[in-house]
Amino acid sequence: MTPEALAEAMEQTWPPARSFEAGPWCLRDGQGGGKRVSAATARPGWRDEDIPAAEAAMAAMGQPPLFCIRAGDDLLDQALQARGYRVVDPVLAYGAACADLALPPAPPMAAFAHWPPLAICAEIWEEGGISPARLAVMQRATGPKCAVLGRVADRPAGVAFVAIHQDIALLHALEVRPQMRRQGSAHNILRAAAGWAQQNGATQLCLAVTVANTGARKLYASLNMQIVGEYHYRQR
Repeated sequence: MTPEALAEAMEQTWPPARSFEAGPWCLRDGQGGGKRVSAATARPGWRDEDIPAAEAAMAAMGQPPLFCIRAGDDLLDQALQARGYRVVDPVLAYGAACADLALPPAPPMAAFAHWPPLAICAEIWEEGGISPARLAVMQRATGPKCAVLGRVADRPAGVAFVAIHQDIALLHALEVRPQMRRQGSAHNILRAAAGWAQQNGATQLCLAVTVANTGARKLYASLNMQIVGEYHYRQR
C-alpha cells in the first residue's frame, strides 16, 4: 500500500462536499465535516508566493486557512511555519490485513455491520461530538460502506463508520460510550469491520488517530495494527 493509495482511499471514504484545483493546490470545501475534508494540499511545483492565493480561496469558502502536510511536504511545512502557521493534530495512520484482523471473529451480536445506520448509531455519534455535518460526510461516500454497532451485555456501546475504496477499507468516527469503555466493544467493532471489509473486497483495514490519543493507539497496537502513514495540519 503506497502513501498515495492510502491518501486517495481516505479522500474517497471521507469525502469533502467539493474539491477543486486552483493553481498548484487541491482545495476542499468541508462544510463543517472536519479538518481532513477542509484542508488544502499542495501539488508539485508550488511556490512560496502561491500560498496567499490558497489562503484567499479558503477564506472565500468561509474556512480558515488550513493545510495538510503529508510525507514529502517538508518544504511546504517550513514555508508555512515561517508564515506563522502552527502544527495542529499530528495524525498516525494504522493498518492491518483484513484477514488477520477479522480473526477471531467478534461474538455473535457483539458487533454487526449494517447500512443505513440505526438511530442508536446516530445517537452514540451525537453523544461523542460527531456533528450532523460529519454524518453528511458519511452519506457522501459512494463506495461500499457500513456502520458497525458494538454491544456490551445486550446494550448499545459503540459505533464506527467503514467505507471501501478499491482494496482499502477505512474506519472512521469510532465512538464508544464513556461508561462502556474497556469492556471490549472497540475491539469487537474493529474485528467486525475487518470481516465486513474482507467480504466486500478489501484486503487492508486502515484508520487514522491523533498522536495524542494514546489509549486508542494502545488498542490498535494490541491488535497488531502497524503504522502505515502520518500527516499533520498547519493552521495560522
